[in-house]
Amino acid sequence: MITPCVLRTHYEATKDSRVVPFMLNYFRWLMSIPLEHYLSGSWQKWRGGDNLDHIYWLYNQTGEKWLLDLARVNHERTADWTGGIPTWHGVNLCQGFREPAEYYQQTADIRYLQATERNYDSIMTTYGQVPGGMFGADENARPGYAEPRQGAETCSMVEFMHSDEMLLSISGDPIWADRAEEVALNSLPAALMPDLKGLHYLTAPNMVQLDRTSKASMIENGGDMLSYNLWGYRCCQHNVAFGWPYFAEHLWMATQGNGLAAVFYSPSTVTAKVGNGTEVHVVETTDYPFGEVVEFKFSTPEAVDFPLLLRVPAWCEDARAQVNGKHVDLKAKPSSWAELRRTWKNGDVVRLELPMNISIRVWEKNNNAISVDRGPLTYSLKIGERWERYGGIDQWPAFEVFPTRPWNYGLIVNLKDPAASFKVVQRKGALPAQPFTPESAPIVLEAKGKRIPQWKMEANGLIGLLQDSPVRSSEPVETITLVPMGCARLRVSAFPRISDSPEAHSWK
Repeated sequence: MITPCVLRTHYEATKDSRVVPFMLNYFRWLMSIPLEHYLSGSWQKWRGGDNLDHIYWLYNQTGEKWLLDLARVNHERTADWTGGIPTWHGVNLCQGFREPAEYYQQTADIRYLQATERNYDSIMTTYGQVPGGMFGADENARPGYAEPRQGAETCSMVEFMHSDEMLLSISGDPIWADRAEEVALNSLPAALMPDLKGLHYLTAPNMVQLDRTSKASMIENGGDMLSYNLWGYRCCQHNVAFGWPYFAEHLWMATQGNGLAAVFYSPSTVTAKVGNGTEVHVVETTDYPFGEVVEFKFSTPEAVDFPLLLRVPAWCEDARAQVNGKHVDLKAKPSSWAELRRTWKNGDVVRLELPMNISIRVWEKNNNAISVDRGPLTYSLKIGERWERYGGIDQWPAFEVFPTRPWNYGLIVNLKDPAASFKVVQRKGALPAQPFTPESAPIVLEAKGKRIPQWKMEANGLIGLLQDSPVRSSEPVETITLVPMGCARLRVSAFPRISDSPEAHSWK
């Protein structure tokens, strides 16, 4: 069974008149397949929600009611995600968990939405107790393998983000945007080389050496899973290129009342028909996720009334806004929409401020490890990187990456006042074209830590298991640097916490 995703994307970009008739013929053919052969087994059965999404898209284009009959058959023949989780394969989870919520569009039965949320919670509660928005499934999620050294496939990241983006459009719940953003800004960037010419199969919150040595059975599959290589990991090669385009497609979305929603904050422009059908053009300027300010400038041929929805992220406690320099009371809680409803005029400017504070998450199910967040970004230990080429061709080389400095640090943190334990250092000047490297990180944190001598690398090059927190260490206190998690190809993002001491009460 093919997926019409490429054709659909092509149509949305070009309005090619051949696409809709072709897809109608394809789905008519699907209607003729005997039930026992429709989604008969394996991955197509687990991933049937992909097909369902395209059926509904085509129905919205054509109004052909027989497509809803096909949607019902597709749902019935898909693996039962409504009743639980039928597979623990990582990519299947990322694609399949959303299927009940997709079917909700046809049934309007809230229980289908709730089933998808329940699936998400089951996955993340068991295997996702780590920073970065992903979960440990270094092929399959396995009992006993939920450490932050367990990776997620690059395919999984892209599909998880795509599912979150779809669920946002279905439910309108901004929590799905928060979830997609956490993966996009913290996990996905380090899955690729900084120049985007290579990727690796698995990326984990804690990984301190990216070599070709097999890590089985600590990682499920044998062979090379961690080095950067364009010539391996064929499934991820075909998928990784969709992560950022799909994310960009959802920067802006339509709302009820013919309005606009600013979903993910990024420098962008959008042209859309709003209100009474007037076409407006909005230019968005921001350094987000490294900066706290987002500005929107409106161009419109005439005054037009419509709602503008601004997403207030889950981490933001005090979002503020101005319209043309005048304060506006947003009355918006974290993980909600702030609505600005007014008659917009040419040249109007909206300024949104999203103050970024430092916070700590304690991962009780992973040895009480801690992770450090500032706004949407999680921070990792800055580890010196030695890149060694081992193959490929000059245009597309393959690399292993080795640490040049110690990595086995625990953090000294005042859990009651996390901000006091860190110093925020901002890089001067404009954002670099590629901000996701250790050297070009626009924001770094300085912290205090101690080395933990007993925390060592495994013989095969995998980082050792987390030490139980709090950890006692007689090593000297050192100043260490943390960079955004997406900047760190070598990284420790889930830290042991050094047991309380006088140093824990202030960074200074």
